[in-house]
Amino acid sequence: MKVKIYPSKAEGDIKLPSSKSMAHRAIICATLARGKSKIENIAYSEDILATIAGMRKLGANISEMEDSLIVEGIEDFSKFNDNKIDCNESGSTLRFFIPIFSLIGKNIEFYGRNRLLKRPQKIYEKIFKDQGLVFEQDDEKIVIDGSLKSGEYVVDGNISSQFISGLLFTLPLLNGDSIIKINPPFESKSYVDLTIDMLKTFGVEVEYRDELEIYIKGNQKYRATDYRVEGDYSQLGFFAVLGALNNDIVCKGLKLDSKQGDREIINIIKRAGLKVEEQEDGYKFYSGTPKEMDIDLENCPDLGPILTVLLAYGEGKSKIYNAQRLRLKESDRIEAMEIELKKMGVEISSDESSITIVGKSSYNSCIDAFGHKDHRIVMSLAVMATLLDKPLTIEGAEAINKSYPKFFEDLSSLGIKIEYL
Repeated sequence: MKVKIYPSKAEGDIKLPSSKSMAHRAIICATLARGKSKIENIAYSEDILATIAGMRKLGANISEMEDSLIVEGIEDFSKFNDNKIDCNESGSTLRFFIPIFSLIGKNIEFYGRNRLLKRPQKIYEKIFKDQGLVFEQDDEKIVIDGSLKSGEYVVDGNISSQFISGLLFTLPLLNGDSIIKINPPFESKSYVDLTIDMLKTFGVEVEYRDELEIYIKGNQKYRATDYRVEGDYSQLGFFAVLGALNNDIVCKGLKLDSKQGDREIINIIKRAGLKVEEQEDGYKFYSGTPKEMDIDLENCPDLGPILTVLLAYGEGKSKIYNAQRLRLKESDRIEAMEIELKKMGVEISSDESSITIVGKSSYNSCIDAFGHKDHRIVMSLAVMATLLDKPLTIEGAEAINKSYPKFFEDLSSLGIKIEYL
């Protein structure tokens, strides 16, 4: 799909979709709980649909309604019904599933699309092989065989928090207690904390022994629970920057005291010298010129692409650092944004883990841009397009379906002119 986005003035208010991170976690916990749970405020992105499909194969009975799910969880793994699990392009789905599906104790095959099976899984490979279990990965699939055992797990904290979360879903179900020791630096800790909070909501307790050690009691049971998914701060990032650069807008549907790591977008916008006003269930963003600044992405890597757009319109020379994990996402997000922004005259450069941008007040449209099969690249370019001198056509715009199928619809509701080609 191609979309043509015209320079337009944004105005009005928008309700953000529900958090993809929280929805993944709630669906998994509800599946592992005996009994019936209702999960409200669901947005049916491709990633969430992949998690729903996988949990059905694990044995859950899941009924989809307009924006909610009824999940009848499993008592055991006897209703497991298919060993071929399609994770589509969802890194969270794959990394959360691998330890959970190991508990079946049989041969399981995981499939994916685009770059998913090229994303690093060495942490799991080492864990499985150290326990004498099967873990095989090639460009077509990942194969596991055998059930993880309780005990001590040592995990590098600078690759992806998803490995730690995957273990946290699984280890409470095992006979015997377990410990996860995290080799520093512990990046994206906020996502692990989201998992621990969700486990607690569904009746499972784990605890930090210290900053780098988590204790998990074994033989626990998940408890069926009704849960409402909060709004998504990752998706807020695009509209926060739209409001900060284009025109004042209001973003609703958010939990103001959320523990989502991407809530850092509020602090970043404020540190840029721009006005943000709290409202009852969201924020009003006022437009202006961002100050020169440095931004640490350690706990909010998903904000990286849209922050390059923010800094492109800023004063002076700014830097984004601790950005190395952007190279391991749906695309190499550093390279993708560098390629596309340079087409429009942005002075942007990078090394392995940082991005440097020299901002200015205006840019010329390159007419055609490519979304690099990455939802966050497409949405970042769409925000940039509203500020250019001429329309911008983005090829591969269907990538938004991975996380935010209604993105262009919502952007249009704010007065941005969009043409579908």
